[in-house]
Amino acid sequence: MNGTAGTILKLSASLAILLLVIVGGGLGSCAAYNSVRVWNAETAGEAELAQATQNRKIKVLEAQAKMDSAALEANAEIARAKGLAEAKRIVANSLGGPEGYLRYLYIQNLEQSQGQIIYVPTEGGLPILEAGRLQPKPAPAAD
Repeated sequence: MNGTAGTILKLSASLAILLLVIVGGGLGSCAAYNSVRVWNAETAGEAELAQATQNRKIKVLEAQAKMDSAALEANAEIARAKGLAEAKRIVANSLGGPEGYLRYLYIQNLEQSQGQIIYVPTEGGLPILEAGRLQPKPAPAAD
């Protein structure tokens, strides 16, 4: 019996140790799984924060580029307007002042309006060519 009892005792001890290893391993793996899950969530959060920070930097740089572009375009438009104003002033002075320049522009437009009707304003506000149109026409004579 000693042999059988010793075998049963060894078998029981082995089963108890196996049970402790299984239960301990299960509890240990649960703790390890939770640690991995927390680490994974932290890593994902850090990645999202880095992505959001990068996107914000990109938006700021794009806005800065648009602002710089708008400022440069505005400066170019101002320079163009100054040059145009200076050119018009020179032409106007060479033609005897603003009235001469307006007459010059009028003649230029007349040259470009080939075959078109030109309305010339008068003091009454009606174009000369249209003044007769508003008068009633006499009825045709009956024979």
